[in-house]
Amino acid sequence: MAKPIHSMIRVLDEGRAVAFYSAAMGLETVDRYPFDSFTLVYMRDPASTFELELTINHDRTQPYDLGDGYGHLAVAVDDLDAARARMEAAGGAPGPIRELQRDGALLGRFFFIKDPDGYSIEVLQRHGRFG
Repeated sequence: MAKPIHSMIRVLDEGRAVAFYSAAMGLETVDRYPFDSFTLVYMRDPASTFELELTINHDRTQPYDLGDGYGHLAVAVDDLDAARARMEAAGGAPGPIRELQRDGALLGRFFFIKDPDGYSIEVLQRHGRFG
């Protein structure tokens, strides 16, 4: 059985990306590996083993083209309203909170926010299958 361990995204500015994921998502840097041409930064929530790997290519000066294949990264939080307020206070621009119903029951409560490089992140209230 394969166990998911991390998801990697390329970021243009290490400091800006780390500050966003730290302030808005509460992730902590757990490892940082500088190499000659790139740096790898691993971040995670202290309660999880799944990590976000930030790859910073040193010679890159232009933003990455995200293309049309990337969807989003999803995270679950205990208090969606507080998480949205925290992300807004941290300088982010979270979208409106939305609800998804299925067969008359709440399936999910969520909003989206973009990181400094334009990656979409879905923030879900812990509930049901997203608990």
